[in-house]
Amino acid sequence: MAPRANWKGFLRLSLVTCPVALYPATSDTEKVSFNQINRKTGHRIKYAKVDADTGEEVAAEDIMKGYKVDTDTYIEVSKDELDDIALESTHTIEIDEFVPKSDIDSRYLIRPYYLVPDGKVGHDAFAVIRETIRSMNKVAIGRVVLTNREHIVALEPLGQGLMGTLLRYPYEVRSEQEYFDGIQDVKVTKDMLDLAKHIVEKKSGSFEPEHFEDHYESALIDLINKKRSGLPTAAKAAPKSGGNVINLMDALKRSLASEKQSAPLAKAKGKKPRKAAAGQREMLLPISGKGAAPEAAKVREPKKAEKPVRATARSKKAG
Repeated sequence: MAPRANWKGFLRLSLVTCPVALYPATSDTEKVSFNQINRKTGHRIKYAKVDADTGEEVAAEDIMKGYKVDTDTYIEVSKDELDDIALESTHTIEIDEFVPKSDIDSRYLIRPYYLVPDGKVGHDAFAVIRETIRSMNKVAIGRVVLTNREHIVALEPLGQGLMGTLLRYPYEVRSEQEYFDGIQDVKVTKDMLDLAKHIVEKKSGSFEPEHFEDHYESALIDLINKKRSGLPTAAKAAPKSGGNVINLMDALKRSLASEKQSAPLAKAKGKKPRKAAAGQREMLLPISGKGAAPEAAKVREPKKAEKPVRATARSKKAG
C-alpha cells in the first residue's frame, strides 16, 4: 500500500512554483507496541473523552480548543478563528534563503521528510529547484504548516528528490550553559589522551546502520514468541558491574589491551555483524485464531524454534 502524504501544496523559489507532496522519511510502525488490557477480563481498555465536572462523555463536535489562563478559566478558540489566522505556508513552502549545511546546529533538527513532485505536472520546475540547491552546495530554508503549526524546514537534494528536515525555533532549544557550568576544568595529560586515541582507532569503522540491532526490540519479539508457544520465560541475571575505577591510566591501559586481544579473534572468525532484515529484526509468529490460549500450545511437544515469520504492522497493532 502506497504511503500517504502528510502534506500537499506548492514549493516556490521566487517565481518558479511546482506542486509537491511531503512524506515522512521515518516510521515506528515496525516496532512492537502494546495495548492496555483489563487484568481480570483480558479486554482492551477504552478511553473516552468526558467532561471533567459532570463525568459525561462529550461528542467530537462539541469539543473545541481552550487556552488555560486560570484554574477554571479558559479562552475558547474555534477552528474558524484558527483558519482565519492561517499563514501562506499552509499551502506553500516558500524558500526564503540558502545557508551552508554546517551552519545548522544539530540540536535544531527534529525529523526528516521526503519531498516529491505531486502529479504529472511540475517535474521540470521541481528539477530546476533541486539542481539549483545542489549546485550551490547549500540548504534551502523555507516554512511549512503541519498540524496547524508553522515549522521551519531545511531542504536538500537526496537522489532525484528533496529531503526536508523540520527545525526547532530558538525558544525550543535550551542553553547548554545551565548544564555545563558545573563541569570541572580537568587537565588531560598527553599520555592519557594517546592511550584513549589508540582505543578509538581500534574501534573505528564506517557508519553502517544496517548492522545495528535493536536489542530491546529483539528481546520483546523473543518474549512474545515464547509466551505464544507456551514456553517458560526466565528473568535475566543482573549485569555484573565493572567495579570502581581507581586509576584512570590503569583503566585506559587495560581497555587498550582488551581491544588488542579481541581484534585477532574477530579476524579469525571472519564474522561480520549480522545484517538486520528490512524492518530491523525477526518478526512475530502469526496468530492462528482469535484469543488462542497458551495452554493449547503446551499440549503439543515443543518444537525447535523456527525463524519467526514477519507479521504486518496492522497485525501487531491489532486490538
